[in-house]
Parts: sequence; structure tokens; C-alpha cells
Amino acid sequence: MSSQAAPRSPGSVLYRERVRRPVLPVCDHYCGSPALLAKSLALQGRLGPVLDITADCEDGAPAGDELGHALRMAQAIDSPDNRFDRVGARTHPVFHGCFKAELDTLMTHAGHRLAYLTLPKVRSVAEICTASTLCQQHEARLGLTTPVPFQVLIESPAALAEVHAIAAHPRVQALCFGLMDYVSSFEGAIGADALHGARQFEHPLLARALTDISLAAHAHGKVAVHSVTLAIGDGTAAGEDALRAARDFGYQRKWSIHPRQVEPIIAAFQPPAQDVRRAGEILLAAQAADWGPIRHADELHDRASYRYWWHVLQQAWRTGVPLPPDVQAAFFGDA
Repeated sequence: MSSQAAPRSPGSVLYRERVRRPVLPVCDHYCGSPALLAKSLALQGRLGPVLDITADCEDGAPAGDELGHALRMAQAIDSPDNRFDRVGARTHPVFHGCFKAELDTLMTHAGHRLAYLTLPKVRSVAEICTASTLCQQHEARLGLTTPVPFQVLIESPAALAEVHAIAAHPRVQALCFGLMDYVSSFEGAIGADALHGARQFEHPLLARALTDISLAAHAHGKVAVHSVTLAIGDGTAAGEDALRAARDFGYQRKWSIHPRQVEPIIAAFQPPAQDVRRAGEILLAAQAADWGPIRHADELHDRASYRYWWHVLQQAWRTGVPLPPDVQAAFFGDA
């Protein structure tokens, strides 16, 4: 029997002194009704867990039937059609009159299946603390040992002013830019042309918000999530927006509001094939050297560059890019 130790994985070696960012699917697909949620679960079943699904209990809820809507969504989340446990829910704002009862409904009927809760229109970190305390009470009642993470919408200059404090909260796993509400909060001072196309990335106030949200997310080990593309059935536009958000602002995930947007968004976040090949070669050589420095293609690589190329491989894996068999076996097993 060989006494040689098993190769150590990148995760066990490269992040000893660093907070590891959550690894989330790059597409977050929103559904406003139980019927659309059922269709989206079927889409997720076909594509696999390369997308998350969010049951929208805020904008999707019929006026006056908010709790009935939340119950129907919770029942769908807890159904056998939820094959991967990658379904979350967007609630009403923490300060809304139905928030506590809505949270009770979601946690009671689907708390053990919720991938996350998305909190809209957050104005301060105090609201995050309030929501977290309420969730702790439900988690204790249900015997849940893992806290339900929060994804927080930044939709106003007031929220942007506290974005680092919000990002630092331990329950927060993602910061989402809410483009429409953010523009609306300026009461006409930002034109409607900033809701579409290149202008949403180039208007100085929006570029500032995009940058600040991304910096806060990266500083605190959280995921930066880009907003919706309003051209509902235009998958090409959604893919182009995702690509620009990723390349220019460091965003790692984007919302979808129509099935036609899902696959273009996923494709936009896929790393180039040549980068995937290079990442595999470098990391296999690094693993063989027990993660010490190596020379590859006449370049020096050490743990700093290994972290970069490990991110590339993880991105390829979670966006469905086929990996070379030896790379798949070494780093992802049968996943």
C-alpha cells in the first residue's frame, strides 16, 4: 500500500487566509406566479443547476393576496419539482406591513428548502439586522442549523451610502443592483435612456453605483449581481448586458426575467475555451507540485495565480463548459 498522501484540492490550500466567496449560478431567473415557477423548474430540470430561480413574492403578488401568493410559492418551492434546492424567494421590503407574516409563511412551508431570501428596497444595514433576527427565530423553531442567506437589492442612493456595512453582514451573500428603482429614486434627474443599452453602464451616476456595489461585494467576499434587461424577449440584449457587467464592472451573476434570456446570460459568463484549457494545465501541474511554485509555458506561477485560474475553472464548471476528463476528475470528481 502506498504511503503517499492524496492530492490536496485547490479549496483546501488556496484560501487559508482568505474569506471564500459563495459559489452561485451565474443566472438568477425570476418568476412572478406559481405557473411561471413550475415552467422555470422544468427549465432548470433540463439545463441543470446552472441557474437559480427566485419566486417573486413582491412584484408578483396580487394586491390583497400577498400571503396567499407567498403560500403558493412556498408550496412550489417545497415540491418534488425542485430537484436541486436552488430556489429562493424575494420578499416585500422589511418595512412593509406584510413582511413578518410573509416571512413566517415562507419559512414555515419552505424554510428547509430555501436557497436564499432576496430583500428589496433595503435602506440601511439596520433593516438587514431586523430581518436576520426574525429569520433566526424561525430557524430555531424549525431546527435549521444553516442560516438562510440574504441577497440584498441596492436600489437607492441611501442604500448605496451603506453598501459596505450591508455587504459586511454575515448573512448577506450577494448584492444586487436594482436599476429601475435606482433610476426612479432620482425623480427624473436621470433620463429614461439610462434604463437600456450602453447608457445604463455609461451614465456617471449609474457607473458609480455599479462600481461601488461591485467593490463592496468583492471587498467582503460576496457576489455582485447585475440587474434586469428590460427587453423581455431579447436574449441577445440580456447576454450583451451580462458580458459588459462582467468585463467592465466585475459582476458575477445577472437576473433573467424571461426564459429566452437564460442561456445567453449563462453563455456570457462562460470563460473562453483557451482560458479553460490553460487553467486546467496550470492547476494540474500545481497539484502535482503540491501547490508550490511552477514554471508553465515559460511563466512563473504560484498561489496568487493559482487562485485566479481556479476561479476560471470554477466559472467554467458552473456555467456548463465541458472540462477535459483529467481536469474534471482531479478537481470536480463526479459532480
